[in-house]
Amino acid sequence: MTLIELIESSSARLAEAGVSFGHGTRNAFDEAAWLVLWKLGLPLDALDGNAGRDLADAEIAACETLVAERIATRKPAAYLTGEAWLQGVPFTVDERVIVPRSLIAEVLAEGSVDAWLSEDTRRVLDLCTGNGSLAVLAALAWPEVEVDAADIDTDALAVAALNVQRHGLGARIRLLQGDGLAAADGRYDLVLCNPPYVNRESMAALPPEYRAEPALALDGGDDGMDFIRRLLAALPERLSPHGVLVLEIGHERAHFEAAFPRLETVWLETSAGEDQVLLLSADALGVRA
Repeated sequence: MTLIELIESSSARLAEAGVSFGHGTRNAFDEAAWLVLWKLGLPLDALDGNAGRDLADAEIAACETLVAERIATRKPAAYLTGEAWLQGVPFTVDERVIVPRSLIAEVLAEGSVDAWLSEDTRRVLDLCTGNGSLAVLAALAWPEVEVDAADIDTDALAVAALNVQRHGLGARIRLLQGDGLAAADGRYDLVLCNPPYVNRESMAALPPEYRAEPALALDGGDDGMDFIRRLLAALPERLSPHGVLVLEIGHERAHFEAAFPRLETVWLETSAGEDQVLLLSADALGVRA
């Protein structure tokens, strides 16, 4: 059996089993390619150059066992491989954190926020940092800034520490533990936040792959806005007069606008559309100098 034949057969198994995607891949073929290439110790972009490679029986068996584990456990592939990629950057992942997939990463990579920043932008806060991926991407995007990465969960911060170390950013990223902005230290020029925002009805309907993740990082209460209400109430005391908030809310725009009907909101374009990541300026939040 060749590599591509194994990936195709594994893809068929995943599709037939009805597993859910969204943790780094969007379909059965890409998921199968990820699992097989990882198990064989090949780079994830090595498929084209190795598609026709004949595999040994032991290699086939090892890959098929991994695919079977993916189907049986319904765990995201990243939990099985211990690694996930965001904007081409690798991150260490385990079941203490949700799999990194924030659309804010696109905003950082594409420079969509840059026009809102000033020459005085130096302090960045990544709130609800999880495995630290957005903090790392922010530090890589803007070499002149210092980043505070905050989370309520000490287990998540332990994983974030692995990623800060992995990317050699210990001198510029500080990890802080606390509930919401209670962990913040002073005022920030840019706040990034991918909070728990899934509403109660949607939480109940999540497929097993998403239920395998820490509920603390997903559950936003009845309308998904519990954390966000607290954040927007407290943020004016933590945002600089020229600062901005970049906030991900997923599919909760209707609930967001119902909760904050008077906010002057800028919606940022992403691959998922223009209604999942928003920007709020200091002026919109009523920040005073």
